[in-house]
Amino acid sequence: MSRFIFILVFGIAKCVLAADSKPLNIVVLYADDWRHDTLGTAGHPIVRTPNIDNLARVGIRFTHNYVTTAICGVSRASLLTGQWMSRHGNRAFAMFETPWAETYPGLLRANGYFVGHVGKWHNGEFPQEQFDFGRSYMGTHWLKQPDGSQIHITQQNENDAIEFLRTRPAHKPFCLTLAFFATHAEDSNPLQFLPQPGSMEYYKDHVIPVPRTGSDAYFRRLPPFIANEKNEGRHRWHWRFDTSEKYQTMMKNYYRLATEVDAVCGRVLDELRQQDVLDHTLVIFTTDNGYYHGEHGLADKWYPHEESIRTPLIVLDPRLPQANHGQTNDALTLNVDLAPTLLAAAGIAAPPRMQGQDIAPLYLGNPQMAWRTEFFYEHPTVKNIDFIPSSEALVRRDIKYLFWPDFQYEELFNLKTDPEETNDLARSAGQASTLSALRARFAELKQAVR
Repeated sequence: MSRFIFILVFGIAKCVLAADSKPLNIVVLYADDWRHDTLGTAGHPIVRTPNIDNLARVGIRFTHNYVTTAICGVSRASLLTGQWMSRHGNRAFAMFETPWAETYPGLLRANGYFVGHVGKWHNGEFPQEQFDFGRSYMGTHWLKQPDGSQIHITQQNENDAIEFLRTRPAHKPFCLTLAFFATHAEDSNPLQFLPQPGSMEYYKDHVIPVPRTGSDAYFRRLPPFIANEKNEGRHRWHWRFDTSEKYQTMMKNYYRLATEVDAVCGRVLDELRQQDVLDHTLVIFTTDNGYYHGEHGLADKWYPHEESIRTPLIVLDPRLPQANHGQTNDALTLNVDLAPTLLAAAGIAAPPRMQGQDIAPLYLGNPQMAWRTEFFYEHPTVKNIDFIPSSEALVRRDIKYLFWPDFQYEELFNLKTDPEETNDLARSAGQASTLSALRARFAELKQAVR
């Protein structure tokens, strides 16, 4: 097990590897369109994720992890750069503007790591030359092979990840980002979610409950520019959820894709164990954004509701004392925190313009240490304001202030009394002073992420 020490920087404890210890290997298990509660360990009553659940039992699970922008390309850029969209510059699916030398794979490779990326990329053209092992593919659940046969994309993820682990140089530390396409829908296919035939027995006898806020009445509570049939979130709701039969089919297949991802995570962990490197490898399971399962009469993500922006985060760190295995932590962690966390585990200083924070002191140092209590959420307009309008938010544990820039429209939710975000208080009596203070703080946080 690696030795580590703590130093005090600006009053905050930071964990660094001791000078004589080997840097940790790193594996990032990165699923798609998978929100925080779609895990057995998070109390989900139906979905089966035994391998990820076991990861949480021997690691630590962060219960309030969020993304700073809930859309695939932007969130992935934030993972790689440790920066908000406002700084890395990718507002959809293009290559980010941050220099590659300031990303976590770029820095790890420059410091002697064997670095691989397998699966979904979604940041412009895949930079093959920047990886020692690079395999990029996405968009469809079944991939056509050169011989005309097909392989499921999650099986291809597994094959490539195992190949990386078995062919890596034994004398180098390694970093693998395994970026699943599942549980993302195949947008052009009317079936949307296409699991493997062997998974079709899963969930067949379950009745998937429709969320309480999935009715038309709750859809109509949304701002008028969202609560209309032009909005893409509503459009996709019709694709997936507008009949009870369709809802059952779509959600069961979605959960089957999740269980398939879980199985691959288990096989990757088994391979690390068989190679006798698991006890020297930092393993992280997380996702690029959350997902509406019909809540608010919507599908997909984008908007600042909890279903869309809150994601799972499980960390297996060999430095974690056994007495702390299986704990949960409710600190507000963000996707931008992962790049500096990975670099710190490798003993590499984060670049000055990396905006996240190393989360390791939260579970290796003092869990009561000073930490953020709020953050700024941002999302750009996609195509036009009817399709996906821009949205911003000031998010705290107990309150959320939403601002829709295209319409100069505010919303305010008390998350303690209204966790489903259905009762907008922004135009209620007695909220003037609260809104004034929130607007001021919102403006400060927005400026800070540029």
